[in-house]
Amino acid sequence: MGETVTFWVLAVVSVAAALGLVFSRKAVYSALMLGVVMLSLAVLYAVQDAPFLAAVQIIVYTGAVMMLFLFVLMLVGVDSSDSLVETLRGQRFWAFVAGLGFAALLALGFGNVAFTAATGMGAINETGNVPSLAQAIFTRYVFAFEVTSALLITAALGAMVLAHRERAEAKTTQKDLSRARFKAFAETGANPAPLPGPGTYARHNAVDMPALLPDGSVSKLSVNRHLARHTETEAPEAPVAEITEGETSK
Repeated sequence: MGETVTFWVLAVVSVAAALGLVFSRKAVYSALMLGVVMLSLAVLYAVQDAPFLAAVQIIVYTGAVMMLFLFVLMLVGVDSSDSLVETLRGQRFWAFVAGLGFAALLALGFGNVAFTAATGMGAINETGNVPSLAQAIFTRYVFAFEVTSALLITAALGAMVLAHRERAEAKTTQKDLSRARFKAFAETGANPAPLPGPGTYARHNAVDMPALLPDGSVSKLSVNRHLARHTETEAPEAPVAEITEGETSK
């Protein structure tokens, strides 16, 4: 009874998330819906006595592959619109062929479920869940898994190519920045030297303690204007040591 209830609840959730994945107009929402579908599949695997598949579904697909999708979205940009210009010749034709192939695979999958007797998990896990799964992956479904890995690598490389931007101008060097400062000094009289750090030559190391100039006056440039608490007054004079008569005679 519990297995049946879990299946119908997760079936409704996963189908609804899959529809949201397809019809959502924002890529981030589609990625989140895909995460919901993957987590639902993981719970269904656990209910069907396939703990290894459930762990792999969460760690590999929900964790790694999902992060790959989000990484691609961050590189390409969530606000970037899809280009309707065909950059590859015959792109629509091959997309139509791929759609027909996917529809044929769906038809074969439904036909296999409808007209073939189901094999119980007891018979499949007769030699153990992990050995049976490894044998199926590396013998019967090895080509499908290799193609999937190639698609993931292609997606990562495609994200790098789409996110790459050529520099329109050369990178500014330290010499260029120095020349710009002195040019501004010649035109507007701005200070060409770097600003003194807070607390430089001061008696305290607080960020609101101004720096002292060589003549002993306060540098108002050394403290942020929002912290200009001590800049209005001059720095306190250094205590003068008392000189005794014996030291004067010396």
